[in-house]
Amino acid sequence: MANLKITLHHGLVNRTPKQCATAQSLGLRKIGQSVIREDNSVTRGMILTVRHLVTVEEAD
Repeated sequence: MANLKITLHHGLVNRTPKQCATAQSLGLRKIGQSVIREDNSVTRGMILTVRHLVTVEEAD
C-alpha cells in the first residue's frame, strides 16, 4: 500500500478540540513536523478533519 507524508504547516492554537486531537493522533505536534502514514480510509478521514492545517504528499 502507498504511504503519505503529512506535514503540519499551521499551529494548533485556537483550533477546536477535535482538530487538536486529530493532529495529535496523527503524530503532529510542532509546526514543520512530518510523519509518514499508510494511505487508507482512516488516515484520509483524519486528514480531511485538519486539511487546512497540513500538507499531504505521496511518500516513497
